[in-house]
Amino acid sequence: MTIEQRSARGAHLGLLAWSVLVGLSFPAVGLLSELPPLSLTALRFAIACLGLWGLVRRAPDVWPGWRALLWFAAMGLCLAGFFGAMFWAAHHATALSMATLYVSVPLLAYGMGRGFGVERPSWQLPAILALGAVGALGLAAAEAIQRGGSWRFGTGEAVFFLGCVCSALYPVLSRHGLESGRLPASAAVRTFWSLGLGGLLIGALGLAIEPVGQLAAMTWRDGLLIVYLGLCSSALTFWLMQRATALLGPGTVTAYGYLVPFVSMLLLFLESPSRIGWVWLPGSALVLLAIVLLLVQPSAPAESPGGARRDG
Repeated sequence: MTIEQRSARGAHLGLLAWSVLVGLSFPAVGLLSELPPLSLTALRFAIACLGLWGLVRRAPDVWPGWRALLWFAAMGLCLAGFFGAMFWAAHHATALSMATLYVSVPLLAYGMGRGFGVERPSWQLPAILALGAVGALGLAAAEAIQRGGSWRFGTGEAVFFLGCVCSALYPVLSRHGLESGRLPASAAVRTFWSLGLGGLLIGALGLAIEPVGQLAAMTWRDGLLIVYLGLCSSALTFWLMQRATALLGPGTVTAYGYLVPFVSMLLLFLESPSRIGWVWLPGSALVLLAIVLLLVQPSAPAESPGGARRDG
C-alpha cells in the first residue's frame, strides 16, 4: 500500500469516527436545558476555537491573508446558513421531513464539486451516493413507521433545503480553496478560522432574533455538556472533515452523514431493545453497503500549491 493510499484510508477512518461523534452528539443535545439555540451554537464554536488554539497558535500560516480571510468568511457563511436554517425550520417542519431532505447533501456536494472542478467525472460515485441516500431514507421511513410521523414539503422544508445547500457547499469551498492555493495547508487552521467566522455570524443572528439573556439560566450540567459539544462535536468533527477534504472529494466526505442515522438507530436499540425489528434492516444494509463501496473507491488528492497535502 502506497503512502497516498494509507493517507486516504486514514481519512476514511477519520470520517467513520466523525459519524460516530455526530451521532452521539444528538443525545447530548437532548440533555440540555431550553436555551437559545443560535447563541448556544455560537458558544459551542467559541469553545471549539479555544480548544483548537493550542494546535494552531504556532502554525506558520495561522494568520491568513485577505484572500484566505474572504474565503473563510464564505465558509463561515455556509455554516451560519445551515445552522440558522436548521433552527428556524425546526419550528416549521417535521423531524422526518428534515431528515429526509438532509440525505440530499452528498449528491448536492458532488454536483457543486463538479461545477467547481474539484470532483472527477464518474458514474460510480453518484451511484454509491444514491445508494446511501436510499438507505438513509429507509432508516427515516422505519422511524416514521414506528413513531407515526409524516412527510410534507412546505415553507419550513424549503428553508431547510437551502440550509442543506449551504452544508454541501462548505466542503466544496474547502477543497477548491486548497487546490487554488487560497487556503492554508493545516486542517487545524482551516477549522479554526471557518468555525470562528461562522460562530461570529451565527452569534450576530442570535443577538438579533433570540432572547440571549436566557443563557444566564444555564446549569453546571449544561456547561459541561456545552464544553463536550464544543470540543468533540464541533472542534474534533470539523477538523476530521477538513483533514479528509484534502484527500477525498466533497461528495465522499459528506456521504458519511448517511451513517449518522445508523448510529442513532444503534443508540435507540441500546435504550429500547424492544424496538428492534425487520423494518430497520433494508435501510441499514444499503447504508453499510454504500460506506463499504466508498472505502474501496480511489481517492483524488488535492493539488494545492506549496505542499497543501500537509494536514496538521
